[in-house]
Amino acid sequence: LKVLSNIDSIIRSPRAPPLIYRRSKGPVQNYIKENGQECGFEHLPLTIELWADQLMALKDLHRSLRKLSLELVPWHITDPQENRESLRVQDLQLIVDTVLEEIENKEKNSQTASLPTLFAIVSHFQKLFDVNSLNGIYPRMNEVYTKLGELTNAMRNLHELLELDSSVPPTVVVDTVGKLCDIINENVTEQVQQLLGTQDIHSIINKLEEHERFFPPFQALIQDLLCLLGISNVDDILPTVRKLK
Repeated sequence: LKVLSNIDSIIRSPRAPPLIYRRSKGPVQNYIKENGQECGFEHLPLTIELWADQLMALKDLHRSLRKLSLELVPWHITDPQENRESLRVQDLQLIVDTVLEEIENKEKNSQTASLPTLFAIVSHFQKLFDVNSLNGIYPRMNEVYTKLGELTNAMRNLHELLELDSSVPPTVVVDTVGKLCDIINENVTEQVQQLLGTQDIHSIINKLEEHERFFPPFQALIQDLLCLLGISNVDDILPTVRKLK
């Protein structure tokens, strides 16, 4: 009865789980304590057997968790007391927390590319920019970066000169420059027509042909006069002729 009294004081403790104490339903199976009160201990053997099985399963679970930990986080130090007889739930929880922490860190660093991904990126760069060897990748990268900077600056300057918004695509910039070139060419044509005194292209051609027929004989005549008069400047021809007169 003293043993039963000790057990009763333990299972009635506030820290004891409710599972280990039940009031008996049948008066015949009740054990009588010293004070004559009933106590429900008849179910305890089954509960203890259940706990014993769970303790054995706890070892198996610990072994399985350790194998999982070695697969996922092999760099962590192995517990030297992994084969100890007494295991605690805290030991299993520590393994689970370690694995979960590593998984969370891996998810945070998931943007880090793997070796096959990096190899695919390098191969794609070689294909795009016609690089035959790995040694030529860095020079070509520098060249592409320099050209890109030059094109970016040129495009920004064109946006400012043409008074276009910075969001305007390059195709619009090219079209705008083309229109300006057309306007300039039209103005040049008009200026040439005004200079030659004609609006007809055929008249311009005729004047050029007349110039080609007239200029060579005129140039030869002037050269002969310069030699005959013994002078070298065209402006001296008229004064020299007047003196001879």
